[in-house]
Parts: sequence; C-alpha cells; structure tokens
Amino acid sequence: MDLTILYRGPLASCDYDCPYCPFAKRRDSRSQLVSDREALERFTGWAAAQTGDRLSVLFTPWGEGLVRSWYRRALTELSQLPHIRRVAIQTNLSGRTAWLADADPRRVALWCTYHPGQTPFERFLGKCRELSARGVRYSVGVVGFEDHLDEARRLRAALPEEVYLWVNAAEGRTYTDEEARRWTELDPLFPYSRHPHRSAGLPCRTGESVISVDGEGTVRRCHFVRAELGNLYDGSYRRALGPRACPLAVCDCHIGYVHLETLPLYDVFAGGVLERIPAGLGAGPAADGAVVPGPSRRALPLLEP
Repeated sequence: MDLTILYRGPLASCDYDCPYCPFAKRRDSRSQLVSDREALERFTGWAAAQTGDRLSVLFTPWGEGLVRSWYRRALTELSQLPHIRRVAIQTNLSGRTAWLADADPRRVALWCTYHPGQTPFERFLGKCRELSARGVRYSVGVVGFEDHLDEARRLRAALPEEVYLWVNAAEGRTYTDEEARRWTELDPLFPYSRHPHRSAGLPCRTGESVISVDGEGTVRRCHFVRAELGNLYDGSYRRALGPRACPLAVCDCHIGYVHLETLPLYDVFAGGVLERIPAGLGAGPAADGAVVPGPSRRALPLLEP
C-alpha cells in the first residue's frame, strides 16, 4: 500500500512570536515535551516497521520541531529506510542544519517558511544556502502580508532559480486583483492560495491514500475533518480507508486542498507534493548521490485555477 501520512503530535511551542500565529511563543512544559518525544518515537518505530508498505511522511507540528533533537532524529532515521519514499517537515529553519549530514538526501526534504521580523534576512538566507550546498530538497515561502512583499522580493532575488518560493494567502485576507498580481509575480501558483476552494461533496485523496495522525495514533482523513477513522497502532484505520467526498464546504489550506482530485496539483507538484516543490523545480540528488540542479523557475507557467 502507498500511503501519505501527515503527522502532528502534541508539540505546540515555538521560538518565534509571529503576530498572525496563535501558537507563537507558547511554552510546552517539560512533561508536555516528554509526551511529544514519546509519541514521535512511537510513530517513528511504527513507520520503520511497515516494510510491506510505501510511506511518505510530512511532519506538520504546531510548534517548531527542528529545534528538538527527537524531530531531527526522526527525519534522519526515516530517510534511511528504503520503504520511505519521502520524509519532510514544515519548519521556520531557525535551527542548525548540520544534522542533515546523517540523513539521506534522496528522501529527506524541508518546507521552510520565512517570517520577516522574526529572524535576520541574511541568517535565513544563509540557512537556505546551507541546504543547497548539502543537496537537500527544500521550498521556501512567506505569508502574503503587504509588509512582507519587499522582503519576499528580496528573498526571491537572492535564492537560486531552482528553489521554489511559494506565497500563502494571509488567513481572512481579501486580495484585490492588483495585489494578487504582485504576489503572483513571485509565485505563479499564488492563485491557488488566493481563494478557498469549494470542496463539499468533491472527491479527495484524504481518507484513501492520505491520512492525518495525532500523537495518540488517532487517524483522521485530514487535519481539518475531526471524524475518526480508527487507530494507527491497532491497525483499525485500514478497514476505513477508501474513496470519499469532502464533508466540508471549503478547503483553504495547501496541505488540505493539494489532495483534492478536482485540482491538478498532484501533476503540478509531481514528485514534490510533501515538500511543496513543483515538478521540474528543485535541486536533488541522483541515484549516485550527485546533485542535479532542476530547471529555472521561469519554466513554471502562470496558472489561474
């Protein structure tokens, strides 16, 4: 079975205090951190044992995972397993990158968000350059606030052409056509993020080949639908897997609507759905370990959904 898993454990603490994030600067207690580590280690052990399946794993913590040793260890260990197709994590890239020397660059990837005002521009850019030097697949993005635009343009100009820079529409923000045009100049795929997608009754891969898992092992079709499908660790979720329509009116988050079968995003992001890298972009290692640069971002067409 080919299965994509979005894992979100109890970790909620972050080293940033972004004003648009409700979990910014939340502190997890020592016992909460222990619980998160134990939950992640249990999940990693389960994933390692599923040698009869082909797994892709995206860690989507509410907080920042890579400042915690157990997340770095999980990505490193899973990347070394032949039945793991890809293991990726959403990160603010504030932590060190040296740990990636022990990970397999053919399978590990990072989905990085730049938060202007939270970290110096040159520090973040330096981290990106470290990833490029290591041959690690990564995308970089920003939230589309007007006061982020100049920094986003500066970042786009400084990044290698093969690195995809994505833009997330700010939650609750309505963009004029002129504003959307400016963001689309940076990210040709911004139109997919600009408006929520109607999803009610439409086919979605979640609940069939994509699932969400929490720290207790509870399986749901995605992070946004609360109905339970079973438990990962007793195997009960497997009986519930199958085609199903979305029960929600709209889907407005990339990690949700990317799986809608009515959108062409599996083709757009072929080979890079988890790390949000469009097909044909991104540097990556060949089978012999050599780094093979992808084509320029200029090869990415302007798309209007």
